[in-house]
Amino acid sequence: MERRSGGHSVPFAVVGFDLELRVTDWNDGAERLLGVAQADALGREVGELVPVHGGEWRAVLEDRDGGPRRLTLADGRVIEWSPATVRDEAGARVGVVCYGSEVTQRAAAEKQARIEQVALRAFLSHLPTVVSVFDRDGTYMLLEGKGLEAAGASPGQFVGQNAFALYGDSKTAQFIRSGLAGEARPMTVLEEYGKIWENWNIPVPEGTDAGLVTITLEVTAARQRERELLEKIELIERQQGLIRELSTPIIEVWEGVLALPIIGLVDSVRTAEIMDSLLQHVGRMRARHAILDMTGIEVVDTSTANHLISMIRAVRLLGAEGVITGINPGIAQTIVTLGVDLRGISVFATLREALKHCIGMA
Repeated sequence: MERRSGGHSVPFAVVGFDLELRVTDWNDGAERLLGVAQADALGREVGELVPVHGGEWRAVLEDRDGGPRRLTLADGRVIEWSPATVRDEAGARVGVVCYGSEVTQRAAAEKQARIEQVALRAFLSHLPTVVSVFDRDGTYMLLEGKGLEAAGASPGQFVGQNAFALYGDSKTAQFIRSGLAGEARPMTVLEEYGKIWENWNIPVPEGTDAGLVTITLEVTAARQRERELLEKIELIERQQGLIRELSTPIIEVWEGVLALPIIGLVDSVRTAEIMDSLLQHVGRMRARHAILDMTGIEVVDTSTANHLISMIRAVRLLGAEGVITGINPGIAQTIVTLGVDLRGISVFATLREALKHCIGMA
């Protein structure tokens, strides 16, 4: 049976204390909530019975406006107290009676909401972003964000106005309409107000007035930098292609005789390009001889040597003779050390001698 406080049965904790903070009232709800029996509580100082953090019981006593006040207990629970002044027969204030209930989860949720509000406000105030909320008919409920400056708009400017009346049948209206229809689109790029915008729509489930949240990010400068970077990359690739062509020119030095001076570093990628170009020239010009001049190569490793031999053999398959010239002493020693087989391949010291050989064979 619920004890009565002030002649009334109440479903929450009731704690009363005088101006010295001595407990004068303590109901069953207080016993359950605070874990102290009424007999042990009456007459004792309330702060001793129920230690609190981040506040004190005297603040409840001195609070003249009678509004709810929250106190955090030593065990971390949050109790919300609504104090009511107690007066004697002469009307003098002699204490308070507090009606309390636990609000720990609600307090945590409110704290989290405040943190999220601060984060959202920082996000909207410092990034070129616009956050819009629409009801299920497409009417603006919220319009916030620093990105509005780029569109020449102000926060809340369109609140209460219908997006379809504002934007007609534009891509923006189509984007909003698809979101209200429940289509969570991937990022969509739109160009409006002379700016480039990346847009995301987030449909809101049934059960609230809101039907759609959109997040818009102004990326004009970033997109321009991206285009400029792509243009530079394309230019570099064209220049590299031109350099490769100039570094490995294929010259018809005599009728049916091609010369390919190889200069610089020869790796597997470049060798494949050289081979492809050489074979195309041999086939197209019906050449009978192809001279590979290695005068411009200073270092040859196993991979390079094997690539050159493969190139000579590929030329043979097209019915032409591959000739090597310009091998310096260092390369000659490397080729011998590596055991590269040059049998059956014509090798000459200079391009002149190789050309004489080819002309003679013709």
